Amino acid sequence: MAESVESHTRGYTPGKGRPTPKRKEAEGKRRGPVAPPPRTMREAMKRNRELRKSNPVDKEERRRLAKERQERMAAGDDRYLLPRDKGPVKAYVRDLVDSRRHFLGAFMPLAILVFVVLLVPYPVIQQYVTLLCMAALLVMAVEGYFNGRRIARLARAKFPKENISGRSLGWYAFVRASQIRKLRMPKPRVKVGDTVS
Repeated sequence: MAESVESHTRGYTPGKGRPTPKRKEAEGKRRGPVAPPPRTMREAMKRNRELRKSNPVDKEERRRLAKERQERMAAGDDRYLLPRDKGPVKAYVRDLVDSRRHFLGAFMPLAILVFVVLLVPYPVIQQYVTLLCMAALLVMAVEGYFNGRRIARLARAKFPKENISGRSLGWYAFVRASQIRKLRMPKPRVKVGDTVS
C-alpha cells in the first residue's frame, strides 16, 4: 500500500503498455513514402494528371470555382483578394489611384513602343525614341514619387489608427497607376474624376 502511494507521487507518469514508436515510423505511417521529384516535363505532367484523377472534383467544377474566384477578386471581395490587396487602406489607395489619370498609365504602351523600335533598322529613329522614352521614364518616376507621398498622407489622415508605411503604400500606388486601367485587378470601383473621401 505504501509502495503504491509512493509510486503515484508528483512527477510520476504510468506507462502506456507499449513502446513509443520511433519518429521515422510515425511519420512514415502518416504520410507514406515521398516520391522523388519528376525528372522530365512529361513525368511532371503525368503526375499532375494522376493527381487530378484522384481528386473527386471534376474539371468543370474546378473551372467554375476558378471563374467564381476570379469574378469575386475582380469585384474586390476581401476574402478572395491577394494578401497585398487586402484591407480598407489598400481599397482606399486603389480608389485614389483610380479616380485620376496618371502619366504612369503610359508605361506599358511605352514598353511596347520601345520593343517595336528595336526591330526598326534605322539607328537614328532608335536614338530619338530611346531619348524620348528616357525622358518619359524620368517624368513617370517623379510623378510616381509625388503621387505616392500624396496618397500616403491622405491614407494616414483617413486611417490614423493604422500603422501605414509610406514606402510600401507609395509603391502599391505606383504599381497600380502604371497598369492599364482595363487590366487592373481588382477592377476600379470609381470613375476618373470622382471624388474619394
